[in-house]
This record gives sequence, C-alpha cells and structure tokens, in this order.
Amino acid sequence: MAQAERPDGPAGAPAPTEPAAAESAVALAAAAPVLAARGIGKSFAGVHALRDVDLTLRPGRVHALVGENGAGKSTLIKVLTGVHRLDTGRIELAGREREFRTPLEAQRAGVSTVYQEVNLVPMMSVARNLHLGREPRRRGLLDLRRMHREAAALLLRYGVDTDVTRPLRELGLGAQQMVALARAVQVEARVVVMDEPTSSLEPREVDTLFSVVRDLTAHGTAVVYVSHRMDELYALCDDVTVLRDGRAVHTGELAPLARRDLVGLMLGRTLLAARERAARQVPDPGARPALRARGLSVRHRVHGVGFDLHRGEVLGLGGLLGSGRSETAKAVVGALGADAGTVEVDGRRLARRSPAAAVRAGVVLLPEDRKAEGIVPGLSVRENIVLAALPRLSRAGMVSRARQDAVVETFMARLRIKAASPDQKVADLSGGNQQKVLLARWLCLAPKVLLLDEPTRGIDVGARAEVRALIDELAADGLGVLLISSDPEELTAGADRVLVLKDGAPVDELTGDRVTPDDLLAALAHETRPGAGDEKTDDEKNGARR
Repeated sequence: MAQAERPDGPAGAPAPTEPAAAESAVALAAAAPVLAARGIGKSFAGVHALRDVDLTLRPGRVHALVGENGAGKSTLIKVLTGVHRLDTGRIELAGREREFRTPLEAQRAGVSTVYQEVNLVPMMSVARNLHLGREPRRRGLLDLRRMHREAAALLLRYGVDTDVTRPLRELGLGAQQMVALARAVQVEARVVVMDEPTSSLEPREVDTLFSVVRDLTAHGTAVVYVSHRMDELYALCDDVTVLRDGRAVHTGELAPLARRDLVGLMLGRTLLAARERAARQVPDPGARPALRARGLSVRHRVHGVGFDLHRGEVLGLGGLLGSGRSETAKAVVGALGADAGTVEVDGRRLARRSPAAAVRAGVVLLPEDRKAEGIVPGLSVRENIVLAALPRLSRAGMVSRARQDAVVETFMARLRIKAASPDQKVADLSGGNQQKVLLARWLCLAPKVLLLDEPTRGIDVGARAEVRALIDELAADGLGVLLISSDPEELTAGADRVLVLKDGAPVDELTGDRVTPDDLLAALAHETRPGAGDEKTDDEKNGARR
C-alpha cells in the first residue's frame, strides 16, 4: 500500500482537524496492513530466540512491542529490518512478500529504525549523518551548502538548534538521539521502528518525540514503539504485542488492557497464589542495619533510592525492565558511578565506592549476566571459585594449592556443585552450576551482604529450587541478602519485604501481608490495590490517550 504523501516531512505537514482526524483514524484502522510478519522463527546456535511470532502493523497506528529482557523484542526488530535473516516464516510489505538482507535494503523499501543506542557515525558532522547515503549533489559534486541548510532546518523542527558542521560526538546524547530520529523519519518511511527512543531524552525532547510520532501516524505511517515505560505506552500506543520467551502471547488493542494485566502477560503471571515464605526470625527494626543506602542517584537511571538491609533478612527489589533494579545494585557496590547518595556497611560509611572497596567491606554482587560479568569461561571450576580469594590464600606472594583445595572442596560440597572435577572448565557446566560457582566465589570471602541480581535466570526448574533454598540458608546464617528478580512468585516467596522501583525511583514497599504476587503486580503497574487506598479509575489506569 502506498503511503500518503507529506509536503515537507513530518514536522512540516498541517495538522488535520478533529473530525477529519477521527474519520481518518477509523479508515486507517480498517485498511490493509502496511507490514505483516507471519510465523517468524529465529535461532542462534540451536537456541530459539523467536518461535512462530506474528506481527501486523496497520497504517496510522502505533503498535507497542513489549516484553521482559530476553523476550525476543530486539531479535524480532532485527529480523524485520534486515539485520538478521529469518529461519522460518515470511514478511509482507504492502501486500508483497519481502525478505531484507541488509538494513539499507529495508530502509530503501520504507522500513526505518531508531535504535536505543545511537547508530550513527560520531566522527562525521551532524549534517553528513543526516544525509548519509543520500547526499544532495550539484553537477555531480557534493552540494555542502544545500546539505547544511536542509540539515539545520530539519533539526529545528525537532527542537535541536546546533551548528550542523560540528562532529556528531560533540552533541549531548539526547540531541544525538533526535538526530537519529530525524534521519529515520525524513526518508518517507512506511514503517518506523523506535527501540526505547526516550531512554536518553529530557522531558522537553520526549514531548517533541511524541509530536513527531503523532504526525507520522496522521499521515499513514505505521510505528512500532518499544518501551518499558507504561505511561508512554498508554499515552501513545493503539495496539500491543506481548512477547515472552520468544513467543507472542498476546496481540490486541492496548486501551482496554489494564496495566496490571499487561504486566501479568509480560511476566507470565496473572492472579498468583502467595507461597509460604521460608520461616526466618524477623530482624529488630531498631538494630543497626548490615547495609544502609540513602539517596542513591545515577543520571537518567536511579533517582533517590534508599533502604536498610539487616542481617538475616532477604530484601526483594522489584520492578519491570528498565526500572533501575540492576543499576541500584551496581551503584551500591561502586560498579556504576553514583551522582549522589551514601552507603554504610555496619554503620561505617563507604567513602570511596568501588567494587574492590565494597568487597573489602563485606558487600558482594552476583551480576545478572553471569557469562559477560561473572564467570571466566576459559578457567576451571577451581580457578573461578578462588579468583576473588587469592590474596587471602597467598603467603609472601605464593598461593597455597592446599588452601585452595580446601576452600574449593568445602564450597563444592556445601553448594552441591555438580562437576566432573574441580579442574573441569566452568563453561562446560550447566547454567545452574555456573551460578553456584559464582556464589561460591563470593561466599568463600565470608561476606556480610550478598546482592543477587536475577540469580535463577536461565537455569532449569530443579536448579532454581536449589538456589532458592540456598538463599534461605544464607539468610538463616546471618547474611543480609538483596534479591532482584523479575519473577513475582519468586520474589514474594523468597523475600521478607519488597521495595518496588519504577523509572529508577521507589514507588512502593510491600511488607507483612502485602508481600504477595497480586500486590506486587499491582505495584509494578503502579495501581492501588483494594483495601490499600482509593481505587483508581479506568482512565487513571490506562493513562491519557491522545
């Protein structure tokens, strides 16, 4: 289907009157799809990233694509835009079957993408980035004067007033994102894919982005909008497809879907029965906390997070993807530089935060991505376990093999690590046993506080149960445990209380009888549960529609 023509690009088009806009919206919703993906499948090294996924994009509508980390959103986008070749299924653009072999081929066909990470050339000028691959020419030569004039005029429509001859890298991240957006939509695209486009934008820039999206849809462009921010989704999107574990589990209009139900679809949980949590002695609230954080802030990621964690307590940290869970844990141990805030361990303030200083103080972090940030795959089980403890196991610069063996034997038995021998490569172990090796690495340092970021992600059901039981044992032994998990059942079953984050800031704390999956889902959706305060109206739940 041919796209309706625009006189001057998105910002230059006249806005339709309200009756005309309403009639146009009805007509566009009933129109044939701009793009239809059917039965899309994609695997990497035998691991299924997408299985039988359908996606239908209609002209003039914003289609939300949502799901937790690893759900398959990025893979689907890359298949649609020519980064990856599909294994199974087909893609139809304007009723014609197409398979894009490169992003440039997709762009020439009318499918443009704005990525979360700015995907331009930082050394080139702003103007060259905007016109890359379609530079204006005069008598066969590059027309720099025209290119600079058109680039400056285009960026002004997006609120960016800058010298377009400057290298792109000299602009702030938000301005660079607006340049990427301007480049994507100026090619008269039939489909524009926006992957977390507001992640680095200021509020004024977000308003500009929304205006651009509304103008695009007013002229028949289909927009795919990927975001973890509920307010944005309900304010901007017409339809939604929810991905979970590489499958499309729901597609339909967004407005009738309550936020809580959307969260449940993303996480695979709806109305969950609370499981009995492990019986532990309730910490004395007046006792000195093992870990105290106050006012932790990291630009664009974490905003004023604070909590107390006592010995023998499991504190849950909940939130959707992008809520600031992992960033908070990294800010505590100094793996992510904080702009503000303090951290105390046993009443002593960590003056200069760094991972090494945190380990010396007794605070250790088990990261979410165990392969990229945890295990050393080329080393053995033994070497991975003793890696952090080598300074304590050495004398006069010599590491005692006997002391290593004693530590490794103790923790392999305690954590029930299944390996052929301590000399087996850790990369050859199952995911659950790799996770236990990481736990052993930190436990052999006798820490006071253990921060666990998604400790059961990517491991089988049996290994999950073992890790959960181990967390209970560690808390019973007196460790303070901060548990981060995207599984509501796991979080509420394993934690004594749960701090809920949204957009990097605390929005609720569940204690006592409120530590249930239902209450957690309500908090994640930023709703008020019956009995916990006034009920919100449907309009409040769904946000203001355009």
